[in-house]
Amino acid sequence: MSTIDFIAPVFIRRDGRQPHDLRPITITRRYTRMAHGSVLIRAGDTTVLCTASVDESLPPWMKKDTSRGWVTAEYNMLPGSTAPRKPRERAGKVDGRTTEIQRLIGRSLRAVVDLEALGPRQITVDCDVLQADGGTRTLSITGGFIALVDAVTSIKEKLPGHAPFFRESVAAISLGLVDGRLLLDLDYSEDSRAQVDCNIVTTGSGEFVEVQGTAEGGTFTRAQLDAQLELARAGIDKLTRLQREALGAEWPLGT
Repeated sequence: MSTIDFIAPVFIRRDGRQPHDLRPITITRRYTRMAHGSVLIRAGDTTVLCTASVDESLPPWMKKDTSRGWVTAEYNMLPGSTAPRKPRERAGKVDGRTTEIQRLIGRSLRAVVDLEALGPRQITVDCDVLQADGGTRTLSITGGFIALVDAVTSIKEKLPGHAPFFRESVAAISLGLVDGRLLLDLDYSEDSRAQVDCNIVTTGSGEFVEVQGTAEGGTFTRAQLDAQLELARAGIDKLTRLQREALGAEWPLGT
């Protein structure tokens, strides 16, 4: 028997990726004209339009505190983003999943900004899923950060100069255990049969913003959790580089 007979076969995913690979990602800034910031971001077959709009007023619950601004997010899956068609959500009838995801996006973006530096105004980041094939919430955070940077850049002459608005960058990635293998950036076919499904949000320097991890029909060990965190860190390093390349001279942080 030759030496090669003892070498385990390399695992290739259905789309040709290795377990640690991201899906192909494309980022198109200024995709729309009306919003202060807009980004069309694609990861494989998942496509999200992120727009950031500046409102020169505060939400009603903040009217008595004009010492800081606010960053919030809304998330929506368009009817044609899935098959079968997803019913359109109407005002006041947002489902629990949508509410949870848009709160996650808002928390993630606020974690890396100085709201006092924004002044008494609000920025809303809208994340509309045009096509869903897994990882819509994490891609919304990654693209939403870019849209937010462009929105802030568009009003930078209105901001006080005493402090930078952005403390850090932020990005997010999905991963999980599928058929006993740890895979990064799950598409729907992988996510739908994952024994463990995680969504991890970190800053560009590696500090955690949020970790969402769920086992389906079983449990996972501390060692498996540590391995997921390490793989997520490597994936978010790549996403941060892509964010920086997309923003170019508008990258709001140091080297």
